[in-house]
Amino acid sequence: MDLQGKKVLVVGSGLSGIGAVQALHHAGAAPLLFDENEKLNAEEVRRKLPSGIIAEVVIGTLPEEQNESVELVVLSPGVPTDTAFVEGFRKRGVKIWGEIELAYELGKGSVIAITGTNGKTTTTSLVGAIMSAHCKDVDVVGNIGNPYTLTALDSTEETVTVAEISSFQLETIDRFKPQVSAILNVTPDHLNRHHTMENYAAAKEAVCRNQTKEETCVLNYENSYTRAFGERCPARVVWFSSQRKLEDGFYLEGDEIFHADGGAAERLMDIHDMRLVGVCNVENVMAAMAVTTACGVPMEKILSVIRTFAPVEHRIEFVATKRGVDYYNDSKGTNPDAAIQGIRAMDRPTVLIGGGYDKQSEYDEWIEAFDGKVKCLVLIGQTREKIAACAKSHGLSNVVLADTFEEAFAVCVEKAEPGDAVLLSPACASWGMFPNYEVRGQMFKEMVNHMEESC
Repeated sequence: MDLQGKKVLVVGSGLSGIGAVQALHHAGAAPLLFDENEKLNAEEVRRKLPSGIIAEVVIGTLPEEQNESVELVVLSPGVPTDTAFVEGFRKRGVKIWGEIELAYELGKGSVIAITGTNGKTTTTSLVGAIMSAHCKDVDVVGNIGNPYTLTALDSTEETVTVAEISSFQLETIDRFKPQVSAILNVTPDHLNRHHTMENYAAAKEAVCRNQTKEETCVLNYENSYTRAFGERCPARVVWFSSQRKLEDGFYLEGDEIFHADGGAAERLMDIHDMRLVGVCNVENVMAAMAVTTACGVPMEKILSVIRTFAPVEHRIEFVATKRGVDYYNDSKGTNPDAAIQGIRAMDRPTVLIGGGYDKQSEYDEWIEAFDGKVKCLVLIGQTREKIAACAKSHGLSNVVLADTFEEAFAVCVEKAEPGDAVLLSPACASWGMFPNYEVRGQMFKEMVNHMEESC
């Protein structure tokens, strides 16, 4: 689409919205930045825009005359696509894009797109590190915290864009077509937004909607949704598995990762030779191997980066040992499946902090995954009573409800003994108590680091 002179409505004034406005301005469009949050101040929102960026800013309600003049809508990921406001534009035939589609239309070079319920950030970061060791111009963007729109206009035919893409972002793609895509897993999450698992899975699958057999999609053989999708995936499928030997693909056997091609297997590495811990991270590593191999990176270079790659902040991140207790920050465990990976990575008695905002998740499988390791479950936030009832129905009686995060941490310090672990892995979003999971994880780390070594 030629954006020159077009009136484009950008909905949402967060990072994605600001990035979209900048990209549209440089593309010659006439952006209108709109946010329905009446608590915001238009001048303060305008000050978020870099000097020289020209855009109208409207807060609260969009006047009818401006509504009717809109030729394209760009939604921020947090804006639902099924509201009456958005539907009004769709009925008029106005295209509805998200930041990812806008950036793709404006960008150049090749694209690697990674999605999944869990593991996206670690895998995207690792793929970005491997590609950076192999290529001169690599951008790591998307849901990882760096808006794709801020790099698209500077990209060239030599640029490799590695994008972490959420289900929210995938709802609004149109022509987006990565050379290599990956769906790491699909488990219940964000059902308050997508309403059904079928809708949520369909959003994830959209990452390769426009791919053909000339492109590659990396899929997890051990996830029921991705395994079923492999049968109808439009791209060439490369599998990875943490539970069985594959005839073709990457798999874990014992403590070693192998790559099989036509039944002939090659040993690649021992998992103890890398700094990432837990089966979830072994899966992330195998996915990264599959993605970067499809991009033509030599295996020696891939393995060299994997051996030195440090864990992503807030994802099963070792913080410190205090008074003989190891503290781990897994604040990015914002749903039960992610938190299952966190507790599985623990190899000792664990005091666990859980709870937070209710995304309509169920917690039975998470509680069952404790496998006797959780000596005390400390719960906070909106979901604490719901999780406590679930835990007790599974026979876990040592449950403490805390009113504040500080109180929860104090309980952990009191309950943990030398040789134990304290794990922040909430299985819930942070909203209501914190702006995001990063702030929650950072507070946890500060509390740990400020502890005295002795009582």
